[in-house]
Amino acid sequence: QVQLVESGGGLVQPGGSLRLSCAASGFTSDDYVIGWFRQAPGKEREGLACINLNDGRIYYAEPMKGRCTISRDNAKHTVYLQLNSVNPADTAEYFCAADPLYGGDWAPTEFLSYGGDYWGEGTLVTVSS
Repeated sequence: QVQLVESGGGLVQPGGSLRLSCAASGFTSDDYVIGWFRQAPGKEREGLACINLNDGRIYYAEPMKGRCTISRDNAKHTVYLQLNSVNPADTAEYFCAADPLYGGDWAPTEFLSYGGDYWGEGTLVTVSS
């Protein structure tokens, strides 16, 4: 059974950086995409970035280009999200999600729009001085 566990949230000062981790288990292969999403209070869920575990391809949502970095450690089955120069608008619950890749195809824009089959419970990030 696939499980995703996020960590790394907390209180961050404006202008600082944060690194979130998504530890995955239960995968039978690397044919998955894992991505990061967030949902701020009163707002819709927003897809941020995703990575193809099989070949390492990365896709960033347009607003996040240059602001965050997604990376993976396949040996640890962990995906990271580094977010720089945070501001109060980055305050949100951050989730990771995963979806199997059927036939090796991936559609990152759809994944970031609709999410995946598997979700973590989230980690709260609060940006405040």
